[in-house]
Amino acid sequence: MVDADPRFPDDDETLVLEPDCARCPALVECRNRISWGVGPDDATVMVVGEAPGAGNPDADRWRGGNWTGMSYTARHSGRRIRETMAAVGYESGVFYTNAVKCFPSDGEGSNRAPTAAEKENCRDHLVAELEAVDPDVVVPTGRHATESVLALDDTSLDGFLDTVLEPVESERFGYTVVPLLHPSYRDVWLSRLGYELDEYLADLESRLP
Repeated sequence: MVDADPRFPDDDETLVLEPDCARCPALVECRNRISWGVGPDDATVMVVGEAPGAGNPDADRWRGGNWTGMSYTARHSGRRIRETMAAVGYESGVFYTNAVKCFPSDGEGSNRAPTAAEKENCRDHLVAELEAVDPDVVVPTGRHATESVLALDDTSLDGFLDTVLEPVESERFGYTVVPLLHPSYRDVWLSRLGYELDEYLADLESRLP
């Protein structure tokens, strides 16, 4: 079963790398806060998303990284990935971050895909997090996050669904990459991949330290 009330992170675990980062003018214009990675600095697992969503400033707690300044703290995707990790024994001991740290607005209040330049501008931050935390396993969520993580080893992604839960070793950093479905679309794709939720979680657990 998946825990319906995951642990909310402590803001003192936030790894702030460049407090006033302005590398991407378009993102500076639409963000409220930079959504930095958060979690223990000796985490064995790092979860990497694509970018923070718009979030909800009126929510009691799960307002999203665009408002909390902490990755994966949105009511839907943030709660769901944290529930998922807790269900496989990782309620704690996980560092959560995004490949792009700022909300990429589509101009109408929703996300757009980060541009190649935005991902490149933020790549140094992701590398710095990986070097600081030194995880054993990196879990990118969804196609775009998986592309960003694999790009660190100059590896391209041909078909995302074929990579889900298929471990890939990073020669550059020494960790194992275990791609997951994006938490917001997990239920849509599980059956198409032939998974029941319990089987999916069991396979994930078997690939973690």
